[in-house]
Amino acid sequence: MGIPLTIETRATKTRRELRELRSQGKVPGVVYGPSLQAPKPIALSERELLPLLRSHPNAVLSVSIPGGLTESVVISEVQRDPLTHEVVHIDLHQINMNKKLRTHVRLEATGDSKGEREGGILQLLAHELEIECLPNQLPEVISFDVTSLGVGENMLVRDIPVPAGVTVRSDAEQVVVTILAPQLELSEEEAAAQAVELHEAESRSKHEKMEAVKTGVGGQQA
Repeated sequence: MGIPLTIETRATKTRRELRELRSQGKVPGVVYGPSLQAPKPIALSERELLPLLRSHPNAVLSVSIPGGLTESVVISEVQRDPLTHEVVHIDLHQINMNKKLRTHVRLEATGDSKGEREGGILQLLAHELEIECLPNQLPEVISFDVTSLGVGENMLVRDIPVPAGVTVRSDAEQVVVTILAPQLELSEEEAAAQAVELHEAESRSKHEKMEAVKTGVGGQQA
């Protein structure tokens, strides 16, 4: 089924009641899903939830819906306090284990790149991928090796290997990681210019892709 998570119903709705709930070490939340007549307000133990968010943020969870059956859910949204970063609310969504779901998974660069060994700086520009797969094929993280990446080189979304059964829905031409030239000798103006150059390169790549699509469509109409 999934990782078990204990939840309980809650009747608290006002800000005062929610603050009181949080002072008891609980996080308010809501369960959404097709088998529920209406969204179900719940509360979770902060002590149980926080380790789960750190180690298995994308995992399929098994919860017993109060007044219903045990259901498989995923975390669809986590709201945090903008100042303290404490979790203040969480949304869970029921899933069908036989139906594909669309979600975001964290990216992780591994290895010591050639460019870094030459003094370059690795910059991760995308921290997650949007993917589609069956719940039992959902990866915790998608890792990719940057060992062969040199200064001035980059990897695009289409270069990232994904597990079997996983379809990438992010823009294939999006830059995921790049190796910048050593910054020690660059002035602030030069560093800013380099950042602009990278942005323009991404924009040109997307524009060329769009033009190619338009040309293809036009050719079919002719």
